[in-house]
Amino acid sequence: MPATKRKAQKKGRDTAVQGTNDSSVVSKVSAAAQGYFKDAFLQHFVCKVARRAPLINRGYYVRWKAVDHCVRKFLQITEKCPERQILSLGAGFDSLYFRLRGDGALSGAVVFEVDFPDVSQRKAALITSNITLRGMIDSQSPSLTGPVYVSSSQYRLLGVDVREESKVEEALGVAGLDWAAPTLILSEVVLTYMETQWSDAIIGWAAKLLPQSLFVMYEQIHPHDPFGRIMQEHFQKLNSTLHALRQYPDTAAQRHRFLDKGWEECVCLDMNNFFFGLVPEEERCRLESLEPFDEYEEWHQKCSHYFILTASRGSLMPQALLPRAPESPVPSVGPSWSTTALSVRTTPVCVEGLGMASVSVRPGWVLLTGGSSRGGRGAAIRLLLREQEGWRSVSVEPSADIDVRLYHTVTPIPGGGAVVYGGRSSPLNPVRSLFKMTFSLCGAPGALESGGQDAPKLCMEEMMCTGSPPPPRWRHSATLTRHRGKEFVFVFGGKNQSGAVLGDGYFLSVDQQHWTEIPVEGVAPEARHSHSACSYKGGGVVFGGLSRAGVPLGDMVVLTPTERGFCWERIDVRPPPVPRYSHCAHVSGEKLVVVGGVWMHSDGVPGIVVINITTRSSMEYSLDTTSVPWPLMLHSFCSEVTDSEDPELLLIGGGGNCFSFGTHWNPQPVTVDLKLMLG
Repeated sequence: MPATKRKAQKKGRDTAVQGTNDSSVVSKVSAAAQGYFKDAFLQHFVCKVARRAPLINRGYYVRWKAVDHCVRKFLQITEKCPERQILSLGAGFDSLYFRLRGDGALSGAVVFEVDFPDVSQRKAALITSNITLRGMIDSQSPSLTGPVYVSSSQYRLLGVDVREESKVEEALGVAGLDWAAPTLILSEVVLTYMETQWSDAIIGWAAKLLPQSLFVMYEQIHPHDPFGRIMQEHFQKLNSTLHALRQYPDTAAQRHRFLDKGWEECVCLDMNNFFFGLVPEEERCRLESLEPFDEYEEWHQKCSHYFILTASRGSLMPQALLPRAPESPVPSVGPSWSTTALSVRTTPVCVEGLGMASVSVRPGWVLLTGGSSRGGRGAAIRLLLREQEGWRSVSVEPSADIDVRLYHTVTPIPGGGAVVYGGRSSPLNPVRSLFKMTFSLCGAPGALESGGQDAPKLCMEEMMCTGSPPPPRWRHSATLTRHRGKEFVFVFGGKNQSGAVLGDGYFLSVDQQHWTEIPVEGVAPEARHSHSACSYKGGGVVFGGLSRAGVPLGDMVVLTPTERGFCWERIDVRPPPVPRYSHCAHVSGEKLVVVGGVWMHSDGVPGIVVINITTRSSMEYSLDTTSVPWPLMLHSFCSEVTDSEDPELLLIGGGGNCFSFGTHWNPQPVTVDLKLMLG
């Protein structure tokens, strides 16, 4: 490739990387405006304030919180030092200096910021033209040519490519950096945009020249799972490839990277561990109250794909390191893993959706209701029909509108019908109506199977139930149980529009259409949502979910029929399954088959865990998705066991809004053969 073309490509990549600064500062302003953190200065670095989605606000909050924690710790331990300094690499339009100066936290400290000349020149112009920003700098000597664009007693803004080591060292020397003074080096999603040879050189260069220093870095990890693939594709489309992911894919690799480059100690935590280990519960509760929020899967996955790292040199800096073993968000477990990976196959039918519900109306017929799809919410009701050549999707005409519903339940009842309950159209709008549906075909028997055009019909009868109904909810479970010869739908857990996580249970008499009080003894499971519940011997079995504290659960509790009513019994499974939520589950004989979901385990994504209810043992299976040409995200999906003689799992829909990287939809259902697990 000619040198001129290589130079043009490099300039294009550098321009794209600089563009990430503009997007990032708008998101930070949005989070600050919604009260996630206090920063009165960020707004002066944007032309127009734009409100981001709650998920993005949360993502920038946890980034801000982690960096602020490390900076404050550094300032605390260096409080008595006569000189101390912060060196921010790729600072962009960050307001760190102004915020710390406004808080009175910069006594005896100098902040040095380094970025591309174009970025630093733009920032200097903004500072000079804004009365608030200009007032935070006691004296300044603006330069139009650089490399030092702003110079004051506590703030130096430099324009130089951080990859050019000699130029950076020279510019910092001119700006007055004291190489022997305690120094915090800050890098927020900067080094990963450059080729690894350059980022490694910067890490080694800092260790060599700054003997009393703390390096703080915030970047991405886990490139190979579905979320990581979507994340990489997003940055590649922006011409901003994440280079460090290839060589340093996890926290362990990042830690060894710094130790190998001359740093004496290093601690690296993913953002789930940081959030649950170092953010106080009171602050986490405040976060929950700021905005309606119902994207927990994407939130936890985002946090599992970013890390905060601290590395130290010198005798003083180890005090500023992150705790080595913060409180884990989930208990330490040692699951039993099968050496067999279960093969996943795609089906030749196009069906997508998030938050749908499914029900088997007869062998080989799966009915799908609600959810959202690429065309918007209120996805059409569809029937998946199993034929010799595969699955086929057929539109279904309901006799009544069941409203827009996500995260609702469809519970099969005797006689071939089902009860549709709960769900939401938005986190502020739960669905209150309750329907009983029965399925029928117009036309000659067998017309649908033979490819006839007769449309299947759903009779949708709104149930006007008596008694004391449950408060409206979604992400709950609804299970068919039996008491004294009669069927009851047992509704348990879920979320409501106030953001509360529910732990109550209600029984609906299907025949009488009446909410009935039935005695339930024993210790009830803790409140949860996004769990699973399956019918089992006239009662039910509840597994997993997300607790009120926002932590995945891995417990199994059985609801057993008694003469008076029911009784809760906690099952102690050994080895304990990895806690998870937003999964699906099915009972086959004495085995509970749990598929997919979201966990905070450091390795991979959930596959299938099989729990023997009788022996109280479990086995985890990974899924071999090599034949699936797109990332398979198994949350916000539904599943059905399609054949009792030759058991197979049909997994339908799923995906998620992957932070700011775009929404992913699983475009086709997939199947998993269960014979290896259940045989």
